[in-house]
Amino acid sequence: MRENLHRFFRAARGAGVRLSPAESIDAMRAVSKVGFTDRAILRDTFLLTLAKTQDEKKALGDCFDLFFDQPEPQSPPEDGKADEQDAKGSNAGSDSPGETSGGDEQAEGLGQLAQMLLAQDRNQISAAIANAASAASLSDIRYFTQRGIFSGRILDQMGIQRLRDDLDNLAATNPALAERLTNALDGLRGTVRDTVSQALMLYGREEAENLRNEILRNAPLSRIEPRQVEQMRHLIRQIARRLRERYSKPRKRQRRGHLDVRRTIRRNAAWGGVPFLTAWKRRHRDKPKIVALCDVSGSVARVSDFFLLLIHSLHEVVDDVRSFAFSGHLIDVSDILESKSPEEAMAEIMSKVGFGSSDYGSSLADFEDEWMGAITPQTTVIVLGDARSNNLDPRADILRRIAERSKRLVWLNPEGRMAWGWGDSEMLRYSTFCTVVRQCATAKQLERAVSDIVASYQ
Repeated sequence: MRENLHRFFRAARGAGVRLSPAESIDAMRAVSKVGFTDRAILRDTFLLTLAKTQDEKKALGDCFDLFFDQPEPQSPPEDGKADEQDAKGSNAGSDSPGETSGGDEQAEGLGQLAQMLLAQDRNQISAAIANAASAASLSDIRYFTQRGIFSGRILDQMGIQRLRDDLDNLAATNPALAERLTNALDGLRGTVRDTVSQALMLYGREEAENLRNEILRNAPLSRIEPRQVEQMRHLIRQIARRLRERYSKPRKRQRRGHLDVRRTIRRNAAWGGVPFLTAWKRRHRDKPKIVALCDVSGSVARVSDFFLLLIHSLHEVVDDVRSFAFSGHLIDVSDILESKSPEEAMAEIMSKVGFGSSDYGSSLADFEDEWMGAITPQTTVIVLGDARSNNLDPRADILRRIAERSKRLVWLNPEGRMAWGWGDSEMLRYSTFCTVVRQCATAKQLERAVSDIVASYQ
């Protein structure tokens, strides 16, 4: 039973429930008190000890129902016809009792699996499938292409080879019994397939989601299909959560670094220079300060949602963040991102300045006129946009002054590098004033860029 609980915890993690080893131990202790006899109490015990949110509670409940409800053994196909044949055989048996006794002797000589299928004891069949699935390591299934492999392994563990030999012998001596056993075998195969499909849903879900996420992480944001938009938003939320968990925790005590010899000698002068007390060189770290400018114009409309989601996560990771959004003009959106949920904030921002015609020169002028004072020598300025200004004045001189006032100027561009400088793109002109210029065409590139920026302050 302990092994079953471990498999259930693994399936729950695949369903999206975050479980720590300590929480798993607590759940096992609770289960040892309530037992397994009452399924409803067992289910409530897991929900109380493992689920931390309503979404996790629903996912855990669905996982519990799927895990503990084993597929029912299927009835043999054309069972009625086999019964009719048995009835005819019994009627004929009144005339030829020798044949019936001979059939019984042949049934008794069959293997264990054949006898179990002929008896149609559902409990015995379910137990045999469960034991064979455990022996075949069914919990290791990951992909739908493995269904046939694991189905074959389970049948092998149950003794399918002996059953084939029995069928060959019965085909020559007792065709009616062979047909009945063949029908029972078809029902067994269907039950095993259902068992494997259920295991794939339990244990393959996490691997399938990881594979899908990995494909999405490397897919160009501008080419995401409409049916994939919600999946990409979910992936960006996961990236934002990782950033929060990785960088929003209090800083650990700094590592000692290199020994400061002069201070160590001075500190231990009273002991004749014996270094009872050591002094270490410490690296000064600036308090993080970020100013983010996000292009939400029509040319980047398909990726601006993802940009805004990442900027929203910055407000939860870094204390001092000022955020701005622009298309034809620029507005301060810091209060919107701090006070509202990501979905509400994005909707309000896009309604105010989104989907317009981009004018980088006018937007940079708005920033210089009203918010240039927000930049200090400790500020990292992040610009997220494609640098396409519709052949208007790009005002690169303003960007140069921003670079001179700030610690770093980072530009994240969703377009490929081959497109920079073509048409109305001013990226090559802007890049001369940037400390870092990165292509952020995919979620993976975007996560890495934002992570590097935040990590530089740790």
